Amino acid sequence: MQNSDALSLTAALLAAAGELTRRINEGVVARGFEGRPAYGFAFTRLARGGATVTELAAHLGVTKQAASQLVDELVRKGYVERRAHPVDARARLLELTERGRACTRAAEEAAAEVVAEWSALLGEREVRVLREQLGRIAPHGPVRPTW
Repeated sequence: MQNSDALSLTAALLAAAGELTRRINEGVVARGFEGRPAYGFAFTRLARGGATVTELAAHLGVTKQAASQLVDELVRKGYVERRAHPVDARARLLELTERGRACTRAAEEAAAEVVAEWSALLGEREVRVLREQLGRIAPHGPVRPTW
């Protein structure tokens, strides 16, 4: 693959990821939730049984202080609550509230709408192949925003 082909492919992937993030965020807002894309990246970690601020910071690839600021915002908006940690008395467990889970469902619905548009444009088979191929090259681990 020549450099121009590689640059074209990377630009298309980055543009698609950016557009998907924007469309999901717009769908969440249209469904009555206040937010920004960073919320979704945090929610993906918290939806798996909660996390501490330290674990959330590692998941997002940010400092503990930055994660704490985001958590404060999410708590103020009613998406997340702090609870006593079941094992570590010094730590607080962050968990999604019902509002946070509803926001996550709104994001899933918005994402499904975008993928449905891709299916209408490319066909179901091509989208399935795209998902499989991207699954082979995508890094395993947390999906992080680019700060």
